Amino acid sequence: MSVVVAGRVALSLAVTAGLLAGCARFDESASDPFTPAPTIRPEGVEPTTPQPPSTKKRPPGPCEDPDSSVVASCINESTGVLAMPDGTTGVVAERATGMIFMIDTQDPGPWPYYLKQMAQVDVDASGDGGLLDITLSPTYGEDKLIYAYITTGSDNRVVRIGADGTAKPILTGIPKSDSGNRGSIEFIAADKMLVLTGDAGNPGAAADQGSLAGKLLRLTNPAPGSSAPEVLASGIGTAGGVCPDVEGNIWFTDRTAVADRLQRLDPNGAITTAWNWPDHPGVAGCVAGDDFVAVAMSEAKGLAMAKVEKDSHAITSAPALMYQDKWGRLNDAAPGPNGLIWASTANKVGGQPTPTDDRVVVISPSGGGGGTPD
Repeated sequence: MSVVVAGRVALSLAVTAGLLAGCARFDESASDPFTPAPTIRPEGVEPTTPQPPSTKKRPPGPCEDPDSSVVASCINESTGVLAMPDGTTGVVAERATGMIFMIDTQDPGPWPYYLKQMAQVDVDASGDGGLLDITLSPTYGEDKLIYAYITTGSDNRVVRIGADGTAKPILTGIPKSDSGNRGSIEFIAADKMLVLTGDAGNPGAAADQGSLAGKLLRLTNPAPGSSAPEVLASGIGTAGGVCPDVEGNIWFTDRTAVADRLQRLDPNGAITTAWNWPDHPGVAGCVAGDDFVAVAMSEAKGLAMAKVEKDSHAITSAPALMYQDKWGRLNDAAPGPNGLIWASTANKVGGQPTPTDDRVVVISPSGGGGGTPD
């Protein structure tokens, strides 16, 4: 696999400069949680549905998937996923094994041997813990550093994995439990990382400013021995995903006892509930676009597209559920070249897995069907 400067923030700046989102608010008047899909066209994409070239044809293998939108298969509980700027490669993590793989869609080998192990980190996979999210250094092409949100025997934490495979702690002491361990990490600048932590099943800890549980945090110069994180938001339930946009807005999702939520933190520090779902569709990873936010759904088994009004900066209509039941439970989501979205599935636990689950799929946010990378 050819690896270039990576990390989701590098990708969004390099190939999705049009991925912008505005201010949003919750509209309580909607009675139906989903409406027909909005017409969405990411900047630089023609009005027709993106039709990138097909993935390179491979000989049959034990994990061959007939769906052309599938770029990786037979993953052991896929969690974090990344798309690379070249449009043909990506990265995916496995929850229980702690393994991180490169995906090379142009590799001529049989399914699934185009998955190449990059690293492995020791994790405690009991409950819903394990390797829960990944991101790459904004200067990955030079330093080959991988960052991971993991569960250990004593806590949840963020670690940095060097080129030699050694994992060093960056942020420790995030409370763990049998549930609510999920977290999300994302660079918003070369020296700033966002960390979304779950409440570990304890809403009281999420409200406690002295606890790292249930928070949206910002780390400056994330490295071993770095200073304490800054708390940007509290009261997070089960963490979903965090997806900054190029205007400095930070969108994040979580699941609470009352509802699943999509929230927004604006550049001035104000937090707005953009939308909530009382029916608990299982909000997970997200991608912020030029006039939308796409949210992967596990229980609803699809991709929710929230249309953001450019002038009012509001979400005034219920997010549309797209691709329902096409790939089952969706977990993480990441922006890819050509306006496409890369998403991981979570069917092996809590779902109805196919013989090739778990998988990574490439999705067109226009709703015209799944895509395939360049």
